[in-house]
Amino acid sequence: MDDGPRERRVPDRRVAHRARTHQAILDAAGALMVETGGTRFSVDRLAAEAGVARRTVFNHFDSRADVVTAVGAQAFREVLDGLVGDDAPSPPAGHDDPRRAVAADLAAALRRADLVGPMAALTRGLGITAATAGSAAGVPPQQAVLLLRALVEVGDGLAAALVRRHPRADPLDVELAVGALTSGLVVLHRHWLAGAAASDDAAGRAAWARLVEHLASTLLVTPAPPAAPAPRQTP
Repeated sequence: MDDGPRERRVPDRRVAHRARTHQAILDAAGALMVETGGTRFSVDRLAAEAGVARRTVFNHFDSRADVVTAVGAQAFREVLDGLVGDDAPSPPAGHDDPRRAVAADLAAALRRADLVGPMAALTRGLGITAATAGSAAGVPPQQAVLLLRALVEVGDGLAAALVRRHPRADPLDVELAVGALTSGLVVLHRHWLAGAAASDDAAGRAAWARLVEHLASTLLVTPAPPAAPAPRQTP
């Protein structure tokens, strides 16, 4: 008797169970970030809310900071996955230079993305407020690093998708373009927080749209590719 299919089903169930547990931890962390107004919760509390053992949390994440980063990255990924994935609109036409084509694709994706909800939720979850951002110390370093890490994690997947969409592009150019986007979003967040308190309301969305347009326009100012070296003159 062939036990192959049954043997394959066992690992499949384990993978599915691990995925459910992973998501339960993320959901619990997201809820606790909102409830506590930041990251002021223990791993024991997180495990209890997720319905798992403390050691299970560390089987999935190296630290509490990694959990928080994953919560933010998941929120951004859900928005960005549909922008440059296999089902996304075709890249903008009319760009012979691959670098400019990548920049135009990124700018178009940024304009289509509704990042206000994830940005506002993560801002609240990290306990970042306009008051703390406007203080002499600014946004606490730990929160700033977690926000950047969440964006960088999403950026890795974004770069891979762009390489598939633009096979003629140099992967280094793609990574540099995505790096400009993720670092630009951190700058936008700081200005949005100061000007609109990172609010998911009409005024906050209008302020975010203006900032996004500025960043999208900046991404399109792509330097021309380096010129080929001039041939050496023979004496």
